[in-house]
Amino acid sequence: MALTSFDFQQARVKLVLFKSRLRSVLYGVREAEPALFSVADNPVGQWVRTSLRPELGTRPEVRELEQVLQHMLSTGEALATRYQRGHIEEARAGLDQVNTYAEQIEAQLVALERGFATAA
Repeated sequence: MALTSFDFQQARVKLVLFKSRLRSVLYGVREAEPALFSVADNPVGQWVRTSLRPELGTRPEVRELEQVLQHMLSTGEALATRYQRGHIEEARAGLDQVNTYAEQIEAQLVALERGFATAA
């Protein structure tokens, strides 16, 4: 099944959802769940595996996106650990790095979407 603009929009929503859930962890609203930081279980990682990779998996941009996603999830997990250890302000300050990774992912999604639209 070919990717559509809606598919890329779903990825963006999942990215916002991850950031929201992480923020909830760092502000004590919810507990950190291991699945949130797992590429296999995270909604963005699942989207990459089930939607993006089957269509565009050979493109280097997909591999780059996967690497940035892994960095973002690892950083989020480290921030959750800092929060759990009582380094609350330090953990919250690290959200800037997560946002930087999210911006990189967004830029890669835009590039992939444009490239896919012109190839289709």
